[in-house]
Amino acid sequence: MYRKAAGLALAGALLGGAAACSGDGSAQPDRKSVSKPVRVTLAAAIERAAAKNEKLTSLSYRMTGRIPGQGSLEARAAIGFKPAVMRMNMTQKDAAQSGEVEMRLVGGAVYINGGKDAADELDGKSWIKFDLSAMGKSAGGQDPFAGVGRADRNPAEDSESLTAAKDLRKVGPQTVDGVATTHYTGTVQLATMRQGLVKEDAATRKRREKSLEEYEKMGVSSLSMDMWIDGNDQTKQFRIRAKGTKGPLDLTMTFLDYNKPVVVTAPPASETADLAEMFKGAGQEP
Repeated sequence: MYRKAAGLALAGALLGGAAACSGDGSAQPDRKSVSKPVRVTLAAAIERAAAKNEKLTSLSYRMTGRIPGQGSLEARAAIGFKPAVMRMNMTQKDAAQSGEVEMRLVGGAVYINGGKDAADELDGKSWIKFDLSAMGKSAGGQDPFAGVGRADRNPAEDSESLTAAKDLRKVGPQTVDGVATTHYTGTVQLATMRQGLVKEDAATRKRREKSLEEYEKMGVSSLSMDMWIDGNDQTKQFRIRAKGTKGPLDLTMTFLDYNKPVVVTAPPASETADLAEMFKGAGQEP
């Protein structure tokens, strides 16, 4: 049950964060439509939006799509970055872990509402707490809950990766949720993205490396990315697509609000089971 709850949350939180770690560099440019000066101009537009993404203090978004091995999902989330807080409600379908889940990140801990299944197993407590500083590693050195700690990652932080797309092109004007935007698209190899990590600082490099690892676990080697930017150089929507060994990846994130306060409270202690406390000293794994 713990793994099911974590899996449901990770499908949205982990990949929602990873979803912006895209772009594309494998395909050759369409030289009929993308000359070097035009491409430089397109890359500049992406860079301006990426610069704004890096300065966000909070973000809310809607996500829909399909994840290999996880099925289809719909989610809505709000993230604050300083301090790190998050709340997400997600519905997952077409998979063994199907169901609805609510997740909260606050005070250095992730809380997942396991619903009736959790309450039946935990003396009526429906929330499970993952203390990110206390969770240990399982046998083999792999922590099955490690990804929960990346739930607060800005899903737009790696948008600049799109500038590396050799086939970067402007699709044209499109309206997203009533907002006028310009649609850009491109594709990139994960190997190209990894090469670009050398220029990043240690913390950023570590975050993005973990995102790349998640894609690799799906058997993904390249990503297609679509980016919609509004008239204020703000990213309005992302879509990533890929073919993996476990099936297709297709996620669309539509950003709803920027830099508005995000308030998240921990569930009542009486309704919460602390996973670290449950297994402390028991020599067991969650």
